[in-house]
Amino acid sequence: MTEQKRDSVGGKCPICGKPAVHAVRPFCSRHCADIDLGRWISGGYVIAGGQPDADEDGDEGFAKEAGRLDRGALPDDDPR
Repeated sequence: MTEQKRDSVGGKCPICGKPAVHAVRPFCSRHCADIDLGRWISGGYVIAGGQPDADEDGDEGFAKEAGRLDRGALPDDDPR
C-alpha cells in the first residue's frame, strides 16, 4: 500500500473526487492542491462581497469620502 493510501482521511478531493489524504487535506495529492491554488490566483474563484465602496468596518460614508479624495477632489468645506 502506498504512503498516500495509508494516510487517507474521510472526505473526497474537491478537484477530482478521489479520497482525501491527510498530508494535503482536503485534497488527494499535491497536484490537486496546486490546481486549486492556481484557480485562486487566476481569479477563478470569487467571494461575493458587499458594496464595493464599503470599507472593512462597514462605514460606507467614510469609504465614499476617501474615494473622492483619492481621485483628487477636495471636500466641499475645504477652503483651498
